[in-house]
Amino acid sequence: MHIRVLGSAAGGGFPQWNCNCRQCAGVRNGSLRSRRRTQSSIALSDNGVDWVLCNASPDIRAQLEGFAPLQPARRLRDSAITGVVLLDSQIDHCTGLLSLREGCPHAVWCTERVHQDLSSGFPLFTMLRHWNGGLRWQPIALDREPFSIGACAHLRFHAIPLVSNAPPYSPNRGDPQPGDTIGLFVEDQRSGASLFYAPGLGQVDDQVLAWMQRADCLLLDGTLWRDDEMRVCEVGQSLGSDMGHLPQSGPGGMLEVLQGFPRQRKVLIHINNTNPILDEDSAERALLERRGIEVAYDGMDIVL
Repeated sequence: MHIRVLGSAAGGGFPQWNCNCRQCAGVRNGSLRSRRRTQSSIALSDNGVDWVLCNASPDIRAQLEGFAPLQPARRLRDSAITGVVLLDSQIDHCTGLLSLREGCPHAVWCTERVHQDLSSGFPLFTMLRHWNGGLRWQPIALDREPFSIGACAHLRFHAIPLVSNAPPYSPNRGDPQPGDTIGLFVEDQRSGASLFYAPGLGQVDDQVLAWMQRADCLLLDGTLWRDDEMRVCEVGQSLGSDMGHLPQSGPGGMLEVLQGFPRQRKVLIHINNTNPILDEDSAERALLERRGIEVAYDGMDIVL
């Protein structure tokens, strides 16, 4: 299984366009040792030729330009994208579909709740009908039955309901329901290698832990270091728990959870611009390195 990190930041990217916090200012003026990052998305393949997008970032055009296998190479106009899986209906995970409109129709896998949000509060499915039929919805059921996608038939996808938070235009905002957010357990049927991908994860319950234990690689929510980070950095009032993101530090935080996974490769993704782990010289980054936890970056390649 080939995994390409197209984007590794949370909404707004890094540096965030309207943010002058220490880290955003530092990466702009060169005083911070860090990488610039676009908004999070990954691509998966079982052969290195045909690819499935997992979320479609607003930065998708730049991400495609930075990854030759996804660029047109076979016909006058084409793409190696064979399908799109949406893990939620958040703006930073779905609006890239607007930039892909010239290539419609696209097959899009998502849950019924995500499809409802993207047909009403933020009607992407409705808008894109005007471009060659738009988006062809492929329902994801929450019955634990795996599904496969087109040319990447050796990959088996399992949708795992997660507790996070729906976007502001969803009727489930503040009252998360099964299907608002999912994680993906993806297994290569030939090698048996597997990935657990969850860029939006607010709670880790027994079911999530069981799927994590099965995986060889964990690509997990790394949004915030501490729950009150937005307040401490004076850039907002929301807690991580309000937004549906489990912080790394503190009791029950991601670092504590990951202590129980010595075998797996552990990578944090969807990292907010305020998170000190973006600073490669920070104490928090050093702590992750001592614990064998990696920080995803744009262009990161993982082969399982």
